[in-house]
Amino acid sequence: MSRVQTLAKTRAQGRTRPNFDAPSKTGSFLSGKKLNAALCVLLAVVTTALYSPIGRYSFVVYDDQEYVTANSHIHAGLAWSTVKWAFTSTKTATNWHPLPWLSHALDYQLFGLNPAGHHFDSVLIHALNAVLLFLLLAWITRRAGPSLLVAALFAVHPLNVESVAWVSERKNVLSTLFFLLTIGAYVRYTQKPEWRRYLLVAALFAAGLMAKPMVITLPFVLLLLDYWPLGRTAGSPASAVEAPQLTGSRLLLEKIPLLVLSTASAWITLIAQRTAERTFEEFPLAIRVENAVVSYALYLWKMLWPVRLALYPHSAIALPAWQWILSALLLISVTAVVVIFRHKRYLPVGWFWFLGTLVPVIGLVQVGEASMADRYAYIPLIGIFVMIACGIEDWAEAKAVRTVWRVLPALCVLTALGIATSRQMSYWESDYDLWLHSLAVGESPFAHNAVGGDLLAPDLAMSRQDRESFGTKQKRLDEAWLHFERALELRRPLAQRNPGVHLPEMATTLTSLGTVDQLQNRTDEARQVYEEALEIRRQLAGQNPDAYLPEVATTLISLGTLDRYQNRMDHAREVYEEALKIRLQLAQQNPSLYLPDLAKTLISMGALDLMQNRMDEGRQHYEQALVIDRQLAQQNPAEYLPEMARTLANLGTVEGRDSRIESSRAHYQEALSLLRKLSQGDNKYAGDVANVEASLEQLEKGTPSR
Repeated sequence: MSRVQTLAKTRAQGRTRPNFDAPSKTGSFLSGKKLNAALCVLLAVVTTALYSPIGRYSFVVYDDQEYVTANSHIHAGLAWSTVKWAFTSTKTATNWHPLPWLSHALDYQLFGLNPAGHHFDSVLIHALNAVLLFLLLAWITRRAGPSLLVAALFAVHPLNVESVAWVSERKNVLSTLFFLLTIGAYVRYTQKPEWRRYLLVAALFAAGLMAKPMVITLPFVLLLLDYWPLGRTAGSPASAVEAPQLTGSRLLLEKIPLLVLSTASAWITLIAQRTAERTFEEFPLAIRVENAVVSYALYLWKMLWPVRLALYPHSAIALPAWQWILSALLLISVTAVVVIFRHKRYLPVGWFWFLGTLVPVIGLVQVGEASMADRYAYIPLIGIFVMIACGIEDWAEAKAVRTVWRVLPALCVLTALGIATSRQMSYWESDYDLWLHSLAVGESPFAHNAVGGDLLAPDLAMSRQDRESFGTKQKRLDEAWLHFERALELRRPLAQRNPGVHLPEMATTLTSLGTVDQLQNRTDEARQVYEEALEIRRQLAGQNPDAYLPEVATTLISLGTLDRYQNRMDHAREVYEEALKIRLQLAQQNPSLYLPDLAKTLISMGALDLMQNRMDEGRQHYEQALVIDRQLAQQNPAEYLPEMARTLANLGTVEGRDSRIESSRAHYQEALSLLRKLSQGDNKYAGDVANVEASLEQLEKGTPSR
């Protein structure tokens, strides 16, 4: 064959077999800085508009209390004490993520407890992530069309609602922001490798790790990007960014400093989460592996058909064999396909991006109660979106599909996803709506417990419309009782199959059921469930005192309060004294954690002393509680000054009834001074002010308060 014939054959093959890694016609059409800028603005505006309804939503009880609404450190704003706490605390939320803490503190400083501002910032970061994703992909692939589709899918997909609408998940959107910025800095480094550029990569990666440790897989992602689209591996096609090629060992060596950061973050995370990490006795390895395999498949299914999205509690029991077998076959089949078609480099890169970035949260290390979570797919699904977008464009190029017939189906899909996202957002209007939806998706004792708890705290957990729908408190309590009773019914057989996981939750359900019984004056029923809960917790404390002794004390206090209500004073004193002994021991071991509980126990003892007219003992208990309250109020005045004021008022009552008028007056006046200052900033203390004023007036008239 002549050279001319060979060239002609090569050209013919070039027409029939396009280069999938070369810039496409669509890429040429969607080009230019002005057009990219316009697309960025459009992407940001559509994303912000889509998520704008959450500005009307409240905080949810689930985690938002710990992260924002009841976190006194956050309420101090961006003070030096908050910064120091953010970088040193690992106990709150059992994790180390200083940047989200600082983000929440800034929001509190700007917006207080108005949830609209907190929600808006999460939406803003999500929109920024979508824009960065588009710019980054368009830069490194020179394929603007698929890049825009990937970013749009990321922006509007319902699976990402949990990350954006849940204020506590600020850490997810924030870590992804630094994840994308790190990739951008890395691409810049590959064009001109030098230590200053690498230092920027490491610094941005460290910031991502300080936002959420899930991004520890970033060095692995960078290796994938070296393969495609950066083309840094030996023998790769020329890349759009013109990065020099290196051997595999050089590429691995280059990632070692980043891997060191990942290792350090993983170590800190394991230390922080040691109290929340579940043991292999509770969650055996076989159950973890089954759940991981099924979860991978479910993430793919929910990406394609995003319905019945909710919070997914872990049953901690073996899954049906057909579920994990079919899931495993699906994963193996997709892996085989991407290996066979590996010349389309975006396929293995996207697939292994998805598999790899999910590893930290797939459940092999089980922390908490979730079997999987929509928020965990926030970064991993980017890989699948890349596979879909690039694959569709290559198919359209091969079939010479006109641009209009590429754009219209994409718009239809994005519109459908936007509608689904809007619906999914509505479930985040309140904690009650969220868990009611979770029950509709799949019944679980955890969800029943959560709904029952929300019904007991309507002002915190329910929207005004939800509260009004019940009409009366009695109806709300009846509904709460039904949910707790159903949770207990579901939990008992689970506790027999896996007591390590389900017995503690069963005790919690029994305690909640007892609370409702007590509120509805079913005292015998309340005593029965309290005593069953106490028996379970004593059993658990015998095996693990550090974890369950605090719960034994809490149950004893509930039982003692019921005894006071039934005028069983001797038994009340017996259980209160046992609770006091436990909490004294705990406070000596860990004062920062257990001193508040000790103060409350002393106050309960003082109330019992007052009822039994044991003034000397009552004075002693209230004085001990006051010493603790003063100490706590110095450290955290916002949270503990109200408690200190109430203890002062109680001490004033004891002194007044014991005819110690001057001491009583002094305590009442100090309490009144504190409460008046507190009521200036919050009207909820007006009732306390009125009560202390009335007690002081009675004292001056010579009639001690009873």
